[in-house]
Amino acid sequence: MMTFEQLCIGYHGHAIIDALDGKFEAGSLTAVIGANGTGKSTLLKTIAGLLPAIGGSLSFSAGQTPRIAYLPQQSELDRQFPLRVFEVVAMGCWPAIGLLRRVNKTAMARIHDALDRVGLGSMATSPIEILSGGQFQRMLFARLLVQQAPLILLDEPFSGIDSPTCALLMDVIDQLHKAGHTIIVVLHDDALVIRRFPQTLLLSGRHTRWGATDAILANAFSPRAAWSADRCFHQAAS
Repeated sequence: MMTFEQLCIGYHGHAIIDALDGKFEAGSLTAVIGANGTGKSTLLKTIAGLLPAIGGSLSFSAGQTPRIAYLPQQSELDRQFPLRVFEVVAMGCWPAIGLLRRVNKTAMARIHDALDRVGLGSMATSPIEILSGGQFQRMLFARLLVQQAPLILLDEPFSGIDSPTCALLMDVIDQLHKAGHTIIVVLHDDALVIRRFPQTLLLSGRHTRWGATDAILANAFSPRAAWSADRCFHQAAS
């Protein structure tokens, strides 16, 4: 899907970490982890085209940038803006149908299906200002589902939300992975990464590591510690 060759990321010409070399295979599910300030969010913004690379190259196998669904760490959507849940989710249709076109029956069905998958089917007409933090994140995931983008970038999608929502959204990520989407997720829960993410990119200054998760992190955590940190997902899902 995507290849880095001596890719340098940062701001105003200053690189945050050493150059990155490696590949994200099509259909892969990768966690990006590391301490604060190691460039996790910056990497996602660079992939999404929101920041220019400082040096090196980022290339896609198709020869052109694919459709990208990007969920930032904190949504920039004004929660006081007079929008309803359906309207926000419908924004995911814009890349396919255009900004000024009306939502057709096919897109309408896709929107309602996405809302049902995140448990918001009954709240389609609700104003977004009344949503809890977990419901708001579910709505944004529904918008991601509607976009049907081959490449999905998620920056700390579980931060500050309740355990049932964490479990549901992790299941959505698994479903998208099984459907062949390439997914890159910034996370801080290393135990969750060990249990649920096949690939890991560990950003750590001059000691970046990239590869199969069991080779990168398995020796750092005991199985019991990993189970304890991740149990909310399994309990809520059951």
